[in-house]
Amino acid sequence: MHQSNPNIDLRNYLSNYAFSLGDDLFSSFSTTRIEQIAIDNLLTIPKFTNEFWTSKQRQANSIHEVSYRACFKPQLPKFFIELLTKPGDVVYDPFAGRGTTVIEAALLNRNVIANDINPLSEILCKPRLFIPDFNSLQKRLNEIPIRNEIKQDIDLTMFFHPDTLNEILSIRSYLIDKKNSGIEDEIDMWIRMITTNRLTGHSKGFFSVYTLPPNQAVTQDQQKKINLKRKQVPEYRDTKKIILKKAKALLKNLTADQIERLKTIGTKAVFLNKDSTETEEIKSNSVSLTVTSPPFLDVVQYARDNWLRCWFNNLNAEEIGKKITMSKKVEDWCSVMSGVFKQLYRITKPNGYVAFEVGDVRGGKIKLDEYIADIGIRQNFNCVGIMVNEQSFTKTANIWGVTNNSKGTNTNKIVVFKKL
Repeated sequence: MHQSNPNIDLRNYLSNYAFSLGDDLFSSFSTTRIEQIAIDNLLTIPKFTNEFWTSKQRQANSIHEVSYRACFKPQLPKFFIELLTKPGDVVYDPFAGRGTTVIEAALLNRNVIANDINPLSEILCKPRLFIPDFNSLQKRLNEIPIRNEIKQDIDLTMFFHPDTLNEILSIRSYLIDKKNSGIEDEIDMWIRMITTNRLTGHSKGFFSVYTLPPNQAVTQDQQKKINLKRKQVPEYRDTKKIILKKAKALLKNLTADQIERLKTIGTKAVFLNKDSTETEEIKSNSVSLTVTSPPFLDVVQYARDNWLRCWFNNLNAEEIGKKITMSKKVEDWCSVMSGVFKQLYRITKPNGYVAFEVGDVRGGKIKLDEYIADIGIRQNFNCVGIMVNEQSFTKTANIWGVTNNSKGTNTNKIVVFKKL
């Protein structure tokens, strides 16, 4: 794989990437397509389009497989981390989500800083830096008593069989007590992470009856309608069995070296739960690379989709939702992103990079990549260009109103900046 070079001309590299590696995986590709994009009619920047990773390269490590709404695949941060950093450098994600950038950077032996205003992010990410012994995890689960006397504070009978719900309530109560007592350990964090991930879904690998995909949760009334339409009632699901099965799946292709590397990076990792415009804890000129994807206007309602996960973790979904940037107007969204880029410029090392993934929204009428290019330039970054990673068509590509796959492809758009 290409090694990091602080003097690399990224424009030239991206435009020739399909052939520069001398790898059989790239030998059948045509050269990268390059066009010029005008910004404010004052400046033009290049746009590079190609398939920058192939189907074989899309097989990511199993530890990433935690469902979360609107997350990118691990190959995206991996591309930039390997290209633009070296082991020991600091990689940052100001909108960490499920932690894709953080976990991939740690696997590649880079130090990490994660920030997300949603506390669920740390719950889903941090435990995967500290891999437990499977037998110890199983023993701890078996020690959690299942109690029948715990009262429901909300009605969840449309999702779960009564016995399953008792198990969920018991695990929830156990974790709340451990956290409130200040004795929650790494094994408890793993139980919390996997249980949060397995609450609802569309297969028997989840605790619930059939519902929408596991990266969101419908309301109680919506689930009642689903049950009526499908003529279904919640059946019993063995929560501890499901938790252990998911743990095995997450660990299935981790090596002993990777487990040790994750732990080493995890002991130095920084997790923040703040507005991305107010991250004073991060030292100036300390970050080699930021790889991130922000909330896209009001296309995805993060807090609404996570109400059940918030309940399980004793969090206030409504209060979290008020803090998350879900602007309806592009001008308001750009104002927030300007504040983010002000912080990014401060914390980025000279010759450091930012890879900012965005999408077309509202039928492709709003091209956030071009807005972001302008924002970054105004904060004194050099805009290397817009990189379009063009992949094989997927039938879900239009699901959130993103129509950049009209020619039979699904794409990521990443605006790349360098601090000179």
